[in-house]
Amino acid sequence: MIIPVVLAGGSGSRLWPLSRQHYPKQLLKLFGDKTMLQQTILRLKGLPELGLPIVVCNVEHRFMVAEQLNEIGLSDSAIILEPLARNTAPALALAALHARESDANSTLLVLSADHMIGNVNEFQRVVQVAAEAAAKNYLVTFGVHPTHPETGYGYIKTRKLDDDLADAFPVEQFVEKPSLETAKKYLAEGCYYWNSGMFVFKTDVFLQELQAHSPDVIAAAHQARSLAVRDLDFIRVDKESFAAAPNISIDYALMEKSNNVVCVPLNAGWSDVGDWKSFWDVSQKDSAGNSFLGDSIDVGSTNTLVFSQDKLVATLGVDNLLIINTPDAVLVAHKSQAQEVKAIILQIEKQKRSEHLQHREVYRPWGCYDAIDDGDRYQVNRIRVKPGASLSLQVHHHRAEHWIVVKGTALVQKNDEVMLLSENESTYIPIGTKHRLTNPGKIPLEIVEVQSGPYLEDDDVIRYEDSYGRS
Repeated sequence: MIIPVVLAGGSGSRLWPLSRQHYPKQLLKLFGDKTMLQQTILRLKGLPELGLPIVVCNVEHRFMVAEQLNEIGLSDSAIILEPLARNTAPALALAALHARESDANSTLLVLSADHMIGNVNEFQRVVQVAAEAAAKNYLVTFGVHPTHPETGYGYIKTRKLDDDLADAFPVEQFVEKPSLETAKKYLAEGCYYWNSGMFVFKTDVFLQELQAHSPDVIAAAHQARSLAVRDLDFIRVDKESFAAAPNISIDYALMEKSNNVVCVPLNAGWSDVGDWKSFWDVSQKDSAGNSFLGDSIDVGSTNTLVFSQDKLVATLGVDNLLIINTPDAVLVAHKSQAQEVKAIILQIEKQKRSEHLQHREVYRPWGCYDAIDDGDRYQVNRIRVKPGASLSLQVHHHRAEHWIVVKGTALVQKNDEVMLLSENESTYIPIGTKHRLTNPGKIPLEIVEVQSGPYLEDDDVIRYEDSYGRS
């Protein structure tokens, strides 16, 4: 059985302001009506002997990941929560230990949740080639045919084909991101491939090799896994044990150390969509090289990307620009600086702002809210509650709330009083009132909330009952 392991713990910071720490790119619908996580799993459909995926994600993203898996009919998938970031080697060790429990003879297909593949049929063919090599106890990596001298990727250097393998090349060396001149040299030599960060190997072979080359990773993963607990649909590993694992990638922990690694070339329109330049690369363009997504008007621009979420963006005679508009932040950058967006995030952090953490619209396990206006002693939110979902039973000591139903039906609890509110009806929640909002209907509930008081931050809440294990 091939068990997909989907690593979904990244933050996608170079796609700011669209990708944010609490809502990263793998959970966004960048291309089409499915998120990148969903597309990663759906493109495997049709592979023989395919098991349920194991998704490893940040604990803060757990409800969004679970909901997205449920939307594509995979609610029984395993979701392993990383209590803190420890890079790909410890994450993969956790997944492999879990896979071994369900199928000791399984083969792992390791994928990142935020990559794009243009040719799915070719990708599936190459996966089966890799699985055949893995059956011979090799650790298999996918090397992407380079199309240009790229300085943003690591490279894999290969040797000539081994008689024991079909379409797989022994790996001679993993190479760090090169300079432009070195990248041109790699492209000319023809034996170098972009390192895709995707792998195939037998579960037991992977664990044996990792034990041989990075025993500290295995030890921490074993301990964290042995103390894991079930929490709703999630597997929570022990935080203290997992913290003992080194912060190390699978490349450094194993692939660069093992003499048992082969590379299967991949030519399927792969992109890691790692920054806005690569997003522009894979986007549809007009005859002038422009890509316009969202409400936009242009006169005379060339080679420019405009991505707008909520307002008209007009461009006039610009060239090689990236213009990204979200409700609370706008990025304007030259394409040559696409990989330097992290410098903006550092400035945001330095100024103790929050635009790198979350969008104006904030997602919760029960739905979402959009902070549409605020001022001195007030804030206005647009709240959407999923059918059957409920906010926690809670109290605020510094703010009152006014709720106005604009769509659906609201079940409102205020202390011992329970009432139903329909569209265009409202209620008032005084300071210190124990209250709860529930959507008892079959369509989303939408309300406008006006908060008022001297202190309006999210930490002014005491939860008494919560369906999602929050305190």
